[in-house]
Amino acid sequence: MYLIAGLGNPGDKYRYTKHNVGFMVLDYFASVHNISISKIKHKALLGEGLIGEEKVVLAKPQTFMNLSGESIYELVNWYKCDISRLIVVYDDVDIDTGRIRIRPEGSSGTHNGMKSIIYLLQTDQFPRIRVGIGKQPDYMDLGDYVLSRFSDEEIPLMEESVKNASLAIEEIIKNGINSAMNRYNREK
Repeated sequence: MYLIAGLGNPGDKYRYTKHNVGFMVLDYFASVHNISISKIKHKALLGEGLIGEEKVVLAKPQTFMNLSGESIYELVNWYKCDISRLIVVYDDVDIDTGRIRIRPEGSSGTHNGMKSIIYLLQTDQFPRIRVGIGKQPDYMDLGDYVLSRFSDEEIPLMEESVKNASLAIEEIIKNGINSAMNRYNREK
């Protein structure tokens, strides 16, 4: 079983903001695989399905970004999910818009949602897919930037990265993290 968590903030106000890329990826993945993300459990919207023969649980924590770990911690324990089968998808300001980076483990960087997850799980040894949203302009506060919407120029790049992140999830499930990194961590 894989637990796939997309990070974001709940509510229409945040739906298309940069910080909600994790939700966007999960919604796209769910639509491609005919999985309904509609159950509320463990402070998350959940959907369950199969990718090949592998059970997957899709989770969109509803705790707001900075408390994402509360939901993920409960889900990992409830499903008795091996930490190596937790995949977290989230936005990253240190990656150019339209690119993704897959890693088998690592620090949270500046991402408060990941800080919360790592703190509560007491480990950073789980796969993650970081979706680039680009650096904020010098004149803009980081918090304001991640809660802003994509520009018209960024939208096609984000659509491509959402699709690639979704394909990367499937690759991890079917062929492992190394295969996904080799395939999707390429330079453009």
